[in-house]
Amino acid sequence: MNVRKILLFPCLLLSACATRSDMTFVQGEVSKLKQDSETIKSQSAGSYSEITQYREEISALKGSLEELRHEYSASQKRLDVEDSLMVRKSDALDARLVRIEQYLGMAEVPAAGQPPKAVVVPEGAKGKTPAAAPVKGDAPATLATSGEDLLKDGLAKLKKSDNAGARDSFTAFMTKNPKSPMVADAQFYIAESYYNEKWYEKAILEYQVVIARYTKSPKRAAALYKQAVSFEKIGDAANAKARFKDVVTVYPKSPEATLAKKKLP
Repeated sequence: MNVRKILLFPCLLLSACATRSDMTFVQGEVSKLKQDSETIKSQSAGSYSEITQYREEISALKGSLEELRHEYSASQKRLDVEDSLMVRKSDALDARLVRIEQYLGMAEVPAAGQPPKAVVVPEGAKGKTPAAAPVKGDAPATLATSGEDLLKDGLAKLKKSDNAGARDSFTAFMTKNPKSPMVADAQFYIAESYYNEKWYEKAILEYQVVIARYTKSPKRAAALYKQAVSFEKIGDAANAKARFKDVVTVYPKSPEATLAKKKLP
């Protein structure tokens, strides 16, 4: 019996030692797992912060995208109006211009053997029939010949109410300087000369040249507005209103738009 106890004692010692070793190993693993857990939590917090930042950036980008879409839509509407001015005139305006051309005797070329149609001058423009345009390469002796001088000469005559003389200068300028960026200005002032003579039908046609041909001209907004006023002067309220609206829509920040808004209900 004593022999058994003696033999059992070493086994118990060995078992106790193994258990302590296992516990130490387990405790180490648990400690390591805790450290890994803390590391993962720290990394997760950083990742969550980055994800939140990304979400905020995506939200900001969505807002910018919506703003761009709105601006694009507004620009598209503006371009559509521009296209309507450049390519498609309203039926009422087109018909009115045709009647004006007929009124001025410009609508048709006479057939062979037929006498030419006489140009009818409005009552308010009698005695103010414009002089014939100068032949290319020639200029009236009383006019300066350089481009800048011709333009200045025309403006000086326009200021003195010498409308026919002003047209001579502006026409000569356009003939001698066809590629000048000031050609649109000269065309606008030709329209102004007819407006000053109260020959509004003719002024409408000349303003239309600026509107349709010189689409990038700084004078285009003024041409639209003055054409609207010319329609108003001859009692064509529908076309006047349409042109006033065009000024406000296409050139909303121009001084002419401010004036046009006062003409609209």
